[in-house]
Amino acid sequence: MFEWWTYTLSDFLMFSPRTYWRMIELYNRDVWPLHLPLLVAGLAALWLAAARRAHAFRWSAFGLSAVWLWVGWAFLWERYAVINWAAQYVAVAFAVQAVLLLVAGLAHRQATAPPLAASQGMGWLLAIAGLLYPLLALAAGRPGVQAEVFGMVPEPTALFTLGLLLLAGLPASNAWRFLLFLIPLLCLLLGAATGWTFLN
Repeated sequence: MFEWWTYTLSDFLMFSPRTYWRMIELYNRDVWPLHLPLLVAGLAALWLAAARRAHAFRWSAFGLSAVWLWVGWAFLWERYAVINWAAQYVAVAFAVQAVLLLVAGLAHRQATAPPLAASQGMGWLLAIAGLLYPLLALAAGRPGVQAEVFGMVPEPTALFTLGLLLLAGLPASNAWRFLLFLIPLLCLLLGAATGWTFLN
């Protein structure tokens, strides 16, 4: 009998990498061409952030709220939960994040000052990484139809969201910032842990 400390992350994986990537491929085919308007929406949100338009974050937050709700339902609840029972709980967390973003958009007042340079630079890096995330599939030798796209799956959506939150320069309390950042950060940690098990 194995002791608990002898287990690794891969021992808890309930599906093979091949099963996961096949699920992504079928999902992408089922919802195509939704990827294109989502990419346009992401670029528009970045343009609004760069131009610092009045209420730019408000409209971006509303859009992100809808995106988090969509990913939570269409990907996590409807598809991923079929091969990973824990995904249904992640789907609930995505619904919570959708509500948080909606509330943030409703409560937001135009920032009086731009975010700090370091925060702004990190925001651009994360947001652009979220949009370019599909290139990882090609770099890993997988076909484009297995690419993970912003607004379709959790990790690029979380990256892009964190980027926009940093670019917004939110004049919110530390507790409110913590709530807005918590679920995207946990999503990335979970995705990194899953990806690590694929390599082992």
